[in-house]
Amino acid sequence: MNVNEIMALLPHRYPLLLVDRVLELVPNERILAYKNISVNEEVFNGHFPGAPIFPGVLTIEALAQASGILGFASTNTTADDGKLYLFAGVDKVRFKRTVVPGDQLMLSSEVEAVKRNIWRFRTTATVDDEIACQATLLCAYRDRENFQ
Repeated sequence: MNVNEIMALLPHRYPLLLVDRVLELVPNERILAYKNISVNEEVFNGHFPGAPIFPGVLTIEALAQASGILGFASTNTTADDGKLYLFAGVDKVRFKRTVVPGDQLMLSSEVEAVKRNIWRFRTTATVDDEIACQATLLCAYRDRENFQ
């Protein structure tokens, strides 16, 4: 799935679209995607000058976006259908490696459970097969109209 196909599912746009490509997607099961980390990203102007590090919170956001793609593909819906995946919780977060310009951040997410409209995803972000971040994400599948 290329970036145009990703944007057809997700509501995110530059500068907050954090998934560049989807390599594998099995609806209701798993996704493998990536984000190329470029020194040209605005966040590096302030995080940190002279020692650019991709913020951990943006790594979690990238994992959430990959999980959202998996959720939309699993429900055969898109943001244009008036649906959103919103954070409901972030558990068991661990950061194991810094992410810096030039890295390719691999984003893996697996559906652990779906109860009512709450999805639980087991996620991992890696760089060069090293774990950068692991987290369990809870996302609420909601109607967009409730938030406008």
